[in-house]
Amino acid sequence: MAGGIDPKALRALAHPLRWKLIDLIGSETTATATRCANVLGESVASCSYHLGILAKYGYIEGVPERGGREKPWRLTGPRQDLRPLGLDVEGELAAEAALEVLLDHETERTKSRIRRAGIEPEPWRPTVSGATTWLTEAEFVAVKQQLTDILEQFSARAEDASQRPEGGREVRLFFAASAAPPPRES
Repeated sequence: MAGGIDPKALRALAHPLRWKLIDLIGSETTATATRCANVLGESVASCSYHLGILAKYGYIEGVPERGGREKPWRLTGPRQDLRPLGLDVEGELAAEAALEVLLDHETERTKSRIRRAGIEPEPWRPTVSGATTWLTEAEFVAVKQQLTDILEQFSARAEDASQRPEGGREVRLFFAASAAPPPRES
């Protein structure tokens, strides 16, 4: 395997419940299997199993020095890198499988929030937009970097609740930028 990313670790993200668990733990900072089951409508056993898989591959970890019967979990980092750069074929296929599940998860989350848009005050309503244009390779790289910079500007708030502004709400910022295949020669 090239690139130092284990394809099995990428494959661990190719399950829809695991993305929901990552989201919940990220939103609440920590969560137990029981809390996850209650919020997500899953069994405690199922949540516990999938939390164990996420921990095995380093996406989450147990919170140290927390007493009690139940083990709280937290994210090991705010992002999961699904770019298949430098991977062998097995790694690229694993990254592709994880990315497909993530896109399904993002689509369902967005649709759910759009369905409730009518009960939200105008400033809190979701926005979805897209544009197709023509860019050079350098422009495409620059646009992706600008979008990434926007995401990073507020990323510390996800990890550190003390940085969250009063009156703030959890907001999902998600972008996708993809280039069409090169034109076929006629």
